[in-house]
Amino acid sequence: MKFICSKENLMEGINIVQKAVSSKTTMPILEGILLEAEDSFKLTGNDLEIGIECYVDADIKQTGSIVINSKMFGDIVRRLPESEILIEVKDNNIVVIECENSYFEVKGLPSSGFPSILEIEKEDAFKISQKLVRDMIKQTIFAVSVEESRPILTGSLIECKNNEISFVSIDGFRLALRKNKIESDHRDFNAVIPGKTLNEIVKILQSVDEEISIYISNNQVMFDMGRCRVVSRLLEGEYLNYRGIIPVDHETKIRVNTKELLLSIERASLISADEKRYPVKFSITDERMIISSSAEIGNSREELRVETTGKELEIGFNPRYFIEALRVIEDEFIEIYFTTSMGPCIIRPEKEDARYEYLVVPIRMKKD
Repeated sequence: MKFICSKENLMEGINIVQKAVSSKTTMPILEGILLEAEDSFKLTGNDLEIGIECYVDADIKQTGSIVINSKMFGDIVRRLPESEILIEVKDNNIVVIECENSYFEVKGLPSSGFPSILEIEKEDAFKISQKLVRDMIKQTIFAVSVEESRPILTGSLIECKNNEISFVSIDGFRLALRKNKIESDHRDFNAVIPGKTLNEIVKILQSVDEEISIYISNNQVMFDMGRCRVVSRLLEGEYLNYRGIIPVDHETKIRVNTKELLLSIERASLISADEKRYPVKFSITDERMIISSSAEIGNSREELRVETTGKELEIGFNPRYFIEALRVIEDEFIEIYFTTSMGPCIIRPEKEDARYEYLVVPIRMKKD
């Protein structure tokens, strides 16, 4: 194998496929990147749960393939001059890397031992803009559970139904729902995709309107962006009936400026070092909301103007759950619906399109 590639293009490809390279494994080949030069040049990373392929422009002089340690390869290329790089495989799997006056010889591994990425039938593609998928992942991924005791909740549900696509994440203390109308004659489907996969995909997707194709087959999903493909296993099991979790009725509703509320909770959380023991308290009256926190190291209190409908209310929350939801909301004003002082609240846009909903479960507060 022998090819020439610009440092910029090669580094971009390495950065993408490294997201699927295993950092903790007893199989050395999984710590590597597969380089393949045939009709085109392709890099592949595969940790057996997620696989990423990326095509990179290169001048192929001789076909072939090799596996090279991902970290070492990335570190070498990153430090090379901004120029053309020659890569050639010699006898005994020795990989030669040349760039201007720099020369490296690195021991590679035969490509025959590298696990193949499972092929998915490219039929019935679901097409959607990269920007929309990127935004929907960012607006829900933070609520994915990290507790392995309920594996199904370590992923996000993607559901397509009645020309509407929804992303849902639940961790047992909160729910994040983002939905969007789409123009598609695609069949309805639902799949639970691991949070790890979505975290890596969102780093690859661009904030552009170019389409991405999503293929779901059996227990696998593929995100095809043209020059880059991500294949991942799906989580097996029945996802929670999230529609049954979202309350229909409420006792108190407020309309509030999103940024002002976010900054107020962020300031209050500075006192609440232990978020579970020392929640941030909301005291809601007719035209104001007092946000306070109290812990062994001190206390804080500030007042926020709100529009209130319904009963006065005192309720406490883990501030991080509110902060992470508010940070991904772009609307200037939101509405928050409170059921009771011990029931979950719902954050919604003030517009009636309800394209997002965030549910947060309160924390029982100690009586003064």
